[in-house]
Amino acid sequence: GGVGLGGGLLALEPGPDPDHVLLTDRGRTATLFKVSDQKPLGCWSVKHGQIITCPVVCNFETHEYIAVQDDKVLRIWKNKDINLDKVFKATLSADVYRIHSLSNGGPVVLFKGGGIRTLDVLLEAPQQEIENIISDEVIKWSEAFTEGQQPVLIFATEKDGDFFVYVQKLKMNSLHKYKLEQQELSKPLSFTAYIKNQMITLLCLYSNDAVYKVLIPLQQNTEEEEQILSKSLLLNLSVSGSVLKGTSFVVLDKDHIAVLGSLAASGEESKECLTIWNTKFQTLQISKELPLGTSGQLWCYEEKFFFTHGKVLTVIMYKCETSSLAAAVGKLKDSQTPDVSSFVNWNTLGDEELVVSFQSQQSVALKSESKMTLRSKRNAVAKVQPDTVSVGQLLLNLKDAPTTVFEDELRQLMSKAQMPDFQATIGCVITALINRCKTNPKYYPRSFLLQIVQTRDLSYSLCPDLMAVALEKKDVHLLQICLQRFPDIPEEITYACLKVFLSISEAYLQRVDVNLESVICYIDIEFNNKEVKTEIVENGFNAEREQDIWDTKVTKETHLTADGEFCPVGPQKAALLNAVLHSAYSETFLLPHLKNLPAQQAVLFLRYLYYLYVKCSEKINTTLPGIRSPTINQIMDWMCLLLDAHFTVMVMLPEAKQLLSNLHKFVRAQVRFYSELNKIEGSLRELQRLNHQKDPHTYSIEVLELI
Repeated sequence: GGVGLGGGLLALEPGPDPDHVLLTDRGRTATLFKVSDQKPLGCWSVKHGQIITCPVVCNFETHEYIAVQDDKVLRIWKNKDINLDKVFKATLSADVYRIHSLSNGGPVVLFKGGGIRTLDVLLEAPQQEIENIISDEVIKWSEAFTEGQQPVLIFATEKDGDFFVYVQKLKMNSLHKYKLEQQELSKPLSFTAYIKNQMITLLCLYSNDAVYKVLIPLQQNTEEEEQILSKSLLLNLSVSGSVLKGTSFVVLDKDHIAVLGSLAASGEESKECLTIWNTKFQTLQISKELPLGTSGQLWCYEEKFFFTHGKVLTVIMYKCETSSLAAAVGKLKDSQTPDVSSFVNWNTLGDEELVVSFQSQQSVALKSESKMTLRSKRNAVAKVQPDTVSVGQLLLNLKDAPTTVFEDELRQLMSKAQMPDFQATIGCVITALINRCKTNPKYYPRSFLLQIVQTRDLSYSLCPDLMAVALEKKDVHLLQICLQRFPDIPEEITYACLKVFLSISEAYLQRVDVNLESVICYIDIEFNNKEVKTEIVENGFNAEREQDIWDTKVTKETHLTADGEFCPVGPQKAALLNAVLHSAYSETFLLPHLKNLPAQQAVLFLRYLYYLYVKCSEKINTTLPGIRSPTINQIMDWMCLLLDAHFTVMVMLPEAKQLLSNLHKFVRAQVRFYSELNKIEGSLRELQRLNHQKDPHTYSIEVLELI
């Protein structure tokens, strides 16, 4: 059906099972959702700074999921995959508009320039040239069908107020272009289409509050380059003086359509509503007011409507009766009474109360076998096993249980969780623990949370409140593990961790458990008042010649390198800062937060980065020993980022002036050293060339003097 744009939901597509749908938000995340159980089965996100640019679809032949990241990058994965960074990736040569997945024809890729490829052909050569068919036109809508085992793709474009329709039969490689007949003072807002008996029926919702029908035969004998498509009025969206300003619509059957929009009567305030119309008898069958507003998007799969109502994704099941005059005027004797529909909270897919509310709706009658039963809220602990009730119901029943019973039940639930529900179940368990922390400030299951994070493959998006609570509790060990294991931490949280790590005292950190494996192999600790000074020349740096790094007297606990430069922080704080250095980030999103770092903390962090830089330069391979130790590239990137964020502060602060001077001298020495290495490399290559020209059987002794 027609997919409008707006709100936080980019699109909704059918999943691998009739009861599954794929939700793509306007950003980084795709979620597989089971409608009948009202719970997510899986959630996947691209990294911060990246974006999913068209709806994620399911390949029904392979049960894989396909996403397009940043217009040109294809990502393909299965249910068992968790980290999208590690799944199949292919970079294309042109921007993708949309991927359409056919149940028996495989996915079809439509590019923004109008080029079309099946996924199989595209993956054979991802960088193949894609033709630009539509020049300056902009694609507004597209849909794909299968007719007689042949994939057919139709899309509509717009240029300077004119609308065009393209029909492509992939197997025959035939493309037909049509121009849509203009409507005076009105333009199409939304499209939908279906195919029957070699005839495409294109329905257009116009801004003059009417739906028009256009017929396009699949079999074309004419060779005309551009034909004009005439249209006929199908339905006026007005009844009893009220006019429906439609935003999106779907076809239900040959005689019914559903329209989402604002219904306005003269002199009254408009109200958003979902309506069902009988196109045969030109009547409004039913209307449901939506007081919380919608995003203007409407989808329909498996006799279910999907749309956003406020911050809630609403699912309404329906059944259209056979069109008759009695039904059209509401006089059908056996017409059923309105039934219930389910509301699923879109903002809290991982919340322990997956079932938010059920409300009576004036919707078309539900099929009796498809009704969702109302789940009651009980305060008692569930007496049935987790496999006999949904995860949401079990967590709801455990809400007020004693702590020991609560945690035991959650451990039992995790031990029984199976794919594909496993990841979602773990996310629900963490959310349940965090919710209890919020309601009871004295409760904080530190060891339980650590156990889950250390032994399970999780992501930030699956349990977004976890790190917020850990920051509030100053649980630096849990934050360290999250930074090491979560691939999608927002830059705001990364900055918050950095600020907490720099602000906590060394005395406090010595009392807490921190993983030191990233620092234990290179940080040296001395417990005396001696300064160690040795003349070591490695990678072109002489400590004595370039001046001692700082004139500060070494305190009782001093962390020294082999050549005298001391580590400005203790091993615990160094390990925590190393976790920050390893976290993924986008410079664009991190820099604004980094500018808020207090000046003293920024100087301390720069001193530590400088210390690491010197340590790396002591090694021939510029690599620090240990597990998860920072790389030279990470150190340099963060150093540049910190200087960009605090350049003025660093120049003005007296305590930073000497640090910047020493940093400048060290970098200058490194540049000089590598310049000399380049000269030596050139000399050796020339010598090697000369040796090849000599008689290999001649014996000689040669001396190479480097000046």
